[in-house]
Amino acid sequence: MRSPLRDRFARTLAAFGLALAVLLPAASARAATPLLLRIGQVDDLDSLNPFETALELGYEVFTLNYDLLVNFGQNNEPVPGFADSWTQSADQLTWTFHIRDGMKWSDGQPATSADVVYTYQLELNGTKDGGSVGLGYLDPYLKDSFVSSVTAPDPTTVVIKTSRPTSKLVSSYIPILPQHIWKTVTPANVGDFKNNPPIVGTGPYQAVEWKNGQYVRLVRNPYYWGKQGAADQVVIQFFPNAPDTMVAAFKNNELDYIHSPSAEQLNQLKTAKNTVTLATEGNGFTQLNFNAYDKPIPSGGASTTALRDPAFRDALGYAIDKQTLIDKVLLGYGSVGTTQVPAWERNWHVEPNDVRQFSIDTANQKLDTAGYPRGTDGTRVDKQGKPINLRLYFPSTDPSYAKDAQFIQDWYSQVGIKVSSQGLDADTLATDEYLDGSKPLKGQLNYDMVIWAWQGDPDPNALLVILTTSTIGNTSDSQWSNAQYDQLYDQQNQAATDAERKTYMAQMQQLFYDQAPYHILYYDNNLDAYHTDKFGGWQTQPAQGGSPFFVDGSINYTVLTDATKATPAPTPTVNAEPTAGSSGPTASVAPAPAPTDTSSGSPLPLIIGIVAIAALLVVILLMTQRRRKATDEDDE
Repeated sequence: MRSPLRDRFARTLAAFGLALAVLLPAASARAATPLLLRIGQVDDLDSLNPFETALELGYEVFTLNYDLLVNFGQNNEPVPGFADSWTQSADQLTWTFHIRDGMKWSDGQPATSADVVYTYQLELNGTKDGGSVGLGYLDPYLKDSFVSSVTAPDPTTVVIKTSRPTSKLVSSYIPILPQHIWKTVTPANVGDFKNNPPIVGTGPYQAVEWKNGQYVRLVRNPYYWGKQGAADQVVIQFFPNAPDTMVAAFKNNELDYIHSPSAEQLNQLKTAKNTVTLATEGNGFTQLNFNAYDKPIPSGGASTTALRDPAFRDALGYAIDKQTLIDKVLLGYGSVGTTQVPAWERNWHVEPNDVRQFSIDTANQKLDTAGYPRGTDGTRVDKQGKPINLRLYFPSTDPSYAKDAQFIQDWYSQVGIKVSSQGLDADTLATDEYLDGSKPLKGQLNYDMVIWAWQGDPDPNALLVILTTSTIGNTSDSQWSNAQYDQLYDQQNQAATDAERKTYMAQMQQLFYDQAPYHILYYDNNLDAYHTDKFGGWQTQPAQGGSPFFVDGSINYTVLTDATKATPAPTPTVNAEPTAGSSGPTASVAPAPAPTDTSSGSPLPLIIGIVAIAALLVVILLMTQRRRKATDEDDE
């Protein structure tokens, strides 16, 4: 019986491929090997569900998996995302977004306006009547944009109505989710949805594998609508409690990029071959936050009521030498912190009046005046006569936190405050201590102080909102409640102009500083390093003084090139040498590596030609043998 033509053609191609594989094993292996971008990070991934991640790494992953309705450009400007264009009505209350024609999810299903409506309606339903969706980090983006309705008149159009004029809709961090995957998820059960890989999204890379405590692997989305980066796969490897191991792997070229090495480690990498080091001003801060919750919690809460007193918290601020922390812990890679709006937010940051100066004598005087005397053993007691022994926690992922804690322990001991410090797993600290949304609280908020860091968005609301009363028991880490602050937050959010908004924001920053639910220890630099011999086209965000990754959105992944395919140009190595209060980097150009010879004088084309001819002869021979056999069978 004769084979169909289609099957015969397939077998012929298979034979040809087999011949090539036998004759060219090395070339075939190279073609089959994906180009991996390998990234090291000191945090572990807490969730692939965007509503359930509390860590910077989680945001990095979900902005690779999913598009925002409007993405962030190189300088944080609005650029096309799930929507390729948008307009605002004359009264500024109606936004119309056009969803790109023919866009698909990574599983090949159509991506339409219905997916936007589903995602935004999930948020609107969940935040109705003061509720929250998951951990609540994404809730303010629609709430603070005054969104009243989201509709889809057709598959490529989304109409969003707001009760007030706003520009915040085009800087929303809410990922657009596939309705056909998430359709059973509601605000009530969103926390139960694991969103296990393979992820279905419209972003440039999709998570296909996640090993808890080890790595997450993402592959290129074949249906991605935008520019494709050179990397076929992105592997983000986790190094919780092991930053030295991460840096060693980078030195051995087992990683292409590392995020948040220590200051000492970054300095060691400055002279490394094919390496760029970055110490850039960050949109965030490291803080010492207090548990200021003002109601009793059965089996939980702070160890002393003194932490509810602004005068007590203010006094402790004088016992922190912030410049010493910058010099000794950060090795100069940062600047003194004051308010919850980082200096990076130049349009909004306002320095407070009467900035505290380090003075143990002043701290002692203020504690005496506030009514916290020393006991017979020198330990201060609260107003119930209970010795004040504070518990200080910090994530064990970053060694700088432990160093900060040691200094603070020493300084507080000099003012009669005993401190016991302990490093905890970041996820345990977040979920077990102060992100539990159960109400009434029981056995929760069982801490006194925490050293940790916050990373902001281009708009300062992301860092302002975490200090509002509505976030207590959810995203708040201070549990501080102040009616005036809440009112100012609403007023700045509703302001008609930026100038008016900044007036309210200045008052918020002064109130925050005086009430001291946090002491901002410093505005620390972002520390990163990457190799230049494997990937090129590295782009930072913002263009001046930014970093390639762990910023806003996924744009910098999509512009990477394969450095092995072209002669590399001299690459600037950015070395930060900041003076006190400064975080500006300086650049020096490292010599380019010798280019690989790709001239036409190479014998490779001739070899390939000879091999191809030989392979073709093998195929012809195989086909001739099959025809002879078939003829013999027919004759029989």
